[in-house]
Amino acid sequence: MAKKRTKANGEGTIYVEKRNNKNYYKGTITLGYSPEGKLIRKTFCSYDKKEVVNKMAECRTQNNAGLLPTDDKITLQQWFYNWLFEFRVNDLKVTSFCKYEGVYRNYIKDTTIGKKKLTDLRAMDLQSYYNQLITQGKSPNVIKTLNKHLKTSLFDALKQGMIARNPCCLVTLPRFSEADVEDTNTDDSHDEGNIIFFTKDEQTQLVAAVESHRNRALFLLALGGGLRLGELLGLKWNDISFNDGTVTVTRAISQANKIKKDGTRQWSTFEHAPKTKSSNRTIPLPSNVVDALKKHQVQQYKEKLKNGELYQDNNLVFCTELGSYIDIRNLTRSYARVLKRAGLEHKKFHSLRHTYATRLFENNIPPKKVQALMGHNDISTTMNIYTHVIPEKLVDDVQCLNALLI
Repeated sequence: MAKKRTKANGEGTIYVEKRNNKNYYKGTITLGYSPEGKLIRKTFCSYDKKEVVNKMAECRTQNNAGLLPTDDKITLQQWFYNWLFEFRVNDLKVTSFCKYEGVYRNYIKDTTIGKKKLTDLRAMDLQSYYNQLITQGKSPNVIKTLNKHLKTSLFDALKQGMIARNPCCLVTLPRFSEADVEDTNTDDSHDEGNIIFFTKDEQTQLVAAVESHRNRALFLLALGGGLRLGELLGLKWNDISFNDGTVTVTRAISQANKIKKDGTRQWSTFEHAPKTKSSNRTIPLPSNVVDALKKHQVQQYKEKLKNGELYQDNNLVFCTELGSYIDIRNLTRSYARVLKRAGLEHKKFHSLRHTYATRLFENNIPPKKVQALMGHNDISTTMNIYTHVIPEKLVDDVQCLNALLI
């Protein structure tokens, strides 16, 4: 049967046809033109004419207010990918960008939620997917990280009028404990919450094990200055003052795969400001560390003469034999071999920094001074280390109250 056209004042165009011996209404409105010059139309269907009229009116209102999605066919994975490589590529640190890209590749691309249209995505879809990941053995922290990144990207979609609300705000995340948290940080950006350090005997064994190591001064500076790995590898000789016996931290390096939009990757080194504003600091050094740095400088000069024009003079304190940046992966492997040779249980390189803080506290250096030496932005971070690494000292300290309790 031919469609009949019916149009009320302000309704737009509504057609009616018979289905199952009932009137079936189809309303169509024009929203504008696409960049290619084609008309953009939206259709609403129902057996209830009033419902069609109301939906059309709501759509017109949202369109006039600029709240209607500009592309109701884009999927979540398409949006997240373009958002990452177009909106965030220049403001995220390279290491952070790699983490976002890893979340996209492992948990969004070609998944049930990834293929979902952005405009059709609901909190129930996300909740179901998160529950599925939990049953597959993923930790609650993985779910939390995924939802956090999705929420950030969808807030930008919301700002652009592509969606009406952010479904990530409506899900219930699984509970998690510290034991669930996966350590996804590099040694350079390691969370200060997980406190592992070397005892005095272990530190003595470690120092003995690096006696003839090419980068002996690097290990001693980590133990005697508390620098992060990225800060150590970013040091230049003008940061060292032999007269004052100090090292000044003004930069750090990170190394990660630089990912292009076509998926190609290139391992690169990036120089940047230290982790926090307070990380810019000048640290007095033990005389033994200063002596080790002087010997290291002589050794480096010999390597420079040996390699001649092949040597890249970047003024780096710690570099390869050809003067280029040390690959963090190679250094951490070398560090692991040192521990094995010394008969020590493996601890992350960042434990050298925690060991430095521990020795300071054991020698009654006030927490505020330790905070300045460590470059912590917040004293609570420093105190968190203090309460974790030396509970035995706290027990001993309270014994001074005995005399007052007799």
